[in-house]
Amino acid sequence: MVPAIHRPAQINVDLDAIKTNVKNEIKRLDNNQQLWAVVKANAYGHGAIPVAHAALEAGATGFCVATLDEGLQLREYGLPKPILVLGIVPTQWAPLAAQKNISLTVGSLEWLKKADKILTETGQTLKIHLGIDSGMGRIGFSEDDEFKAANVFLQDNPHFEVEGMFTHFSKADSADTSYLDYQVDRFNHMKDLLTVKPKYIHMANSAAAVFDRKIKTDIVRYGVAMYGLNPSSVPNGKDLESHVDLKPALSFTSELTFVKKIHSGYGVSYGATFVADKDQWIGTVPVGYADGWQRKMQGFKVKVGEDYCPIVGRVCMDQFMVLLPKEVPVGTKVELISADPKAPNNIKAVADQVDTIHYEIACLLSDRLPRVYQN
Repeated sequence: MVPAIHRPAQINVDLDAIKTNVKNEIKRLDNNQQLWAVVKANAYGHGAIPVAHAALEAGATGFCVATLDEGLQLREYGLPKPILVLGIVPTQWAPLAAQKNISLTVGSLEWLKKADKILTETGQTLKIHLGIDSGMGRIGFSEDDEFKAANVFLQDNPHFEVEGMFTHFSKADSADTSYLDYQVDRFNHMKDLLTVKPKYIHMANSAAAVFDRKIKTDIVRYGVAMYGLNPSSVPNGKDLESHVDLKPALSFTSELTFVKKIHSGYGVSYGATFVADKDQWIGTVPVGYADGWQRKMQGFKVKVGEDYCPIVGRVCMDQFMVLLPKEVPVGTKVELISADPKAPNNIKAVADQVDTIHYEIACLLSDRLPRVYQN
């Protein structure tokens, strides 16, 4: 998708906020622990390359991504640190990962055997992290026998370097830690079955880190908290209190491109779901659901100049309309998402409007919106 650079709408990313969040967490780590920045999904919508460089400058010593292509992008832009692909990559791409020094997640003995045949032909060694399904139900080893067999297969195997072993938590962001404790116990059980010796054993994600779960981990995989967002993100509920200050990095701004007075009986947008009952001023903002600003945002208040104005009528693909308190000039600034967590249009408030989490809101902001970086 082509960024619309000739339209007054943009995502603003404060890289100093990213750096501050990383530095604040690193201060809390033990001397033998590392922070790896999670920059998957275009850095949660913030922009992978600028964010990765900012995290590196702040002290991150590695990166986590979701797909091999995301890892290749980091390498293309000169990022030299370790990169771990958290998802499962088809075995045919194992040689490419090995060539680019990108570590892959392994979750089955079958994958190892298939990749081994390919790597035997190419004469390469691939760095891997053993993924453990401790209760997420997604990917990874979960049965003792298969995990033991995988260890035997990997012992002295020249085509694999076992760099790490990890799991991912389902409920580290919950006040009730019983399931978290269950997952830790399951992971530790699998760890006791190891006969190979990974360099890194890691469990902690953002939630485990900022809520001080006191989990033994060599790497903190710092994701949503790096962007200044609370990992608990309960839709229309109260978040858990973070033990570290989080500074949101993202805001979303545009401006009015059209302003007009409508009269009683005039409808606004598709379906005429809003009909004026008197003369009223309507402003048009050049942003729509193609930009990730969902139709369910109808009724939400965005900041127009100094006023918070409701979205009236359905959000269109490329535009939406707001009810203005008075005539205001075309070109007036519109703030859709504020970086101020106390503002009524902060990203959690946006997520609450559509009954989701702020992760989804940030990731859905499309590439048609240019990213503009400060600091």
